[in-house]
Amino acid sequence: MAVVDASTEAASPHTPVSNEPEVESEIEWELTEPSSPGEGGGGDTTGNEVEDVAGHETMTMMEMSPEAFTLPDEQFPDIGMASFGAEAETVHGVDNRTQVGTTNTFPWRAIASLLITAADNSMWIGTGWFVGPHTLLTAGHVVYIKNSGVPGRDGWVKKIQVMPGRNGSTLPYGSVTSTSFRSVKAWMDNGDENFDYGAIIIPTNLGNTTGWFGYQVLSDGDLTSSTVNIAGYPGDKPAGTMWFQSNKVASVGPRKVYYDIDTAGGQSGAPVWRLVNGNRYGVAVHAYGGATTNSGTRITSPVADNIAAWKA
Repeated sequence: MAVVDASTEAASPHTPVSNEPEVESEIEWELTEPSSPGEGGGGDTTGNEVEDVAGHETMTMMEMSPEAFTLPDEQFPDIGMASFGAEAETVHGVDNRTQVGTTNTFPWRAIASLLITAADNSMWIGTGWFVGPHTLLTAGHVVYIKNSGVPGRDGWVKKIQVMPGRNGSTLPYGSVTSTSFRSVKAWMDNGDENFDYGAIIIPTNLGNTTGWFGYQVLSDGDLTSSTVNIAGYPGDKPAGTMWFQSNKVASVGPRKVYYDIDTAGGQSGAPVWRLVNGNRYGVAVHAYGGATTNSGTRITSPVADNIAAWKA
């Protein structure tokens, strides 16, 4: 498996931006760095493994949030509609998604249902995934709204309620509120879908309980020969339920990965990952739909650099 820089773009579009002052860090990082939960031997080292929706080991220790939080009764719209005016993800023909029932097992518990409050106090849904103890990766349009056309709505969202492993009305790891967000200049300035990624920084180390995904920068050849898995919280299913599907990568571009995997609005920000020898490595951030394929922002070296800084 080659681990190379598949990106040729200049660094400037990836210039990180934050809704709060950032502290510089010199922490070193590696491209493949999953947490210990869910790691194991055996399996297919080619990256063509498919997740077992029945789950794996159950985490018995739960870090519950001290904050009071009542789950809303209604299903809110997809955050993609705030920037694009329509749901950004699609189901192609027959819906092949499977519901994840054991959301308190790894890797499902490292994926979070997001309840997003925009600057104008409108409410939206999305998905995020842990890449470190206090950092979740997601789509840029989850944390920063562009071109909504609604006065007072554009810009950084006000807050995000993070609910790891949510299963309907059940929150196995409680919830935590974040007001600290990251994205990049090309998304914030231009709404460029090639740079549609961001991060949520939470004020606790809940990721030490849930575990987190690693991430990889791969060549075109390694990506196109891979099977990828996607799970998230779509708005066309019962509120707060997690749904999953996997398939081979259909094609790749310099900054995007394309796949014929069914998704729906609310799965914006979901992980696109490979299962390799028992370990999970994100290769893209799911964000968009299309007539025959959906797509995510590819993890290239500049993206990985930002993830490393955001998780420090």
